[in-house]
Amino acid sequence: MFTERVASNKEDVNSGGMTPSTELLTDAFDRIRSVVHDATKELTPDELAFRVDSGANSIAWLIWHLTRIHDDHLSDAMGREQLWATEGWARDFDLPFPVAATGFGHASEDVAAVRGLPAQQLVAYHDAVTDRTREYLNELSDAELDRVVDESWDPPVTLGVRLVSVIGDSLQHAGQAAFLKGIIQRCP
Repeated sequence: MFTERVASNKEDVNSGGMTPSTELLTDAFDRIRSVVHDATKELTPDELAFRVDSGANSIAWLIWHLTRIHDDHLSDAMGREQLWATEGWARDFDLPFPVAATGFGHASEDVAAVRGLPAQQLVAYHDAVTDRTREYLNELSDAELDRVVDESWDPPVTLGVRLVSVIGDSLQHAGQAAFLKGIIQRCP
């Protein structure tokens, strides 16, 4: 459990390792990863693209979108380029969107365009983004969680708030994907 990991890492925390706050955040991102893996496991590209109706999201779109938001928001907070662009994911996914697209504001036609993707590809991109986030969190101090990362909001958004926002949004979309998988598996 989380508390056992924090207790067992007490020496690491005291010697410049992760703080209890970053341990908690890492645990949350690992839980998202687990739901993403479970929601996509053993599904075909057609099943991943399944939509309950023409206005609904698919598992493929949900996983792509939550990972794009994660990559976008965390890359910005880290002051780094997005893995989507720098590591060839945009090229490999070959979606009909601008490289900067994250799915925010997408219409039904855009959701429908996210198809033909194998689960392994969706999971590999998600894992790459999560791995980089884990590395970043490992270097983070509690004081850095108070750093303002977005002044366009009132009040301005701190790094801690941004991380919690990404976690909340990602868990919601991953849960939606898991729900859709249940529907797919129960359809004759």
